[in-house]
This record gives sequence, C-alpha cells and structure tokens, in this order.
Amino acid sequence: MAWKFDTNRPIYVQLVERISASIASGEYPPGSKMPSVRDMAMEAGVNPNTLQRAFAELERQGLLYTKRTEGRYVTDNGDALAKERERLVDLCMEECRRKLLALGIEEAELEKEMSAWMKRRKESV
Repeated sequence: MAWKFDTNRPIYVQLVERISASIASGEYPPGSKMPSVRDMAMEAGVNPNTLQRAFAELERQGLLYTKRTEGRYVTDNGDALAKERERLVDLCMEECRRKLLALGIEEAELEKEMSAWMKRRKESV
C-alpha cells in the first residue's frame, strides 16, 4: 500500500523525514541493510529517482552509508543516531508547544501542563 504524502511539500523531503524517523525509532536498526531503492519506491508508491534523492540526502546527513555493490546500510554511529533522535524529539516538542500556546496556555505554564499530562497518562495505564 502506498504511503500518504502532503501534496504541498516535496515528496523527497517527506521520504527523508519518514525514513529518518524509522531509523531513529529502531525500525531500521543500526548496521541493518536498507531495502533496495526499487523495492522501497514500490512500497511507498513513488518514482525510484525520488527515493534515490531521499537516500542521497540521508547519506549526506550521516544516517545511511553505501557499501559498493552491496547496497545501503543504516549507520552504526551511535552519536549520529542519538543526535537525530534528539532532533526529532525537539521537532515534536516544538509543535506541541506551538499548539498549546495557540490554545492560550502561557509559556510559563507549559512545564506544569506537561507534568500534569504525564501524571494523568500514568494513572490511566
């Protein structure tokens, strides 16, 4: 089944984001071989050239590397993976912050609201 994309943003950028998140979450573990460009493009429902561009960007970012004639692999550089995970957490937290501010929550209350939410979440489990 093809992946869903936002038509207002470049597809290769969305591919980079999705694959990066999959790497950071461990779906593609450190040192693991990535699916071929052709296979992943088919799964995503995109042109292989678009996925190739996304893979090239992930290599540039240090999340993937190529073994000549063998394919692409996820980096086993723990620092690079930790930095990417931290970057993704920051993006999520900033989005949440913006939404809470838009609801009228004051900047000074954000930490208190997050703590209260975490407490309620723990109690409901």
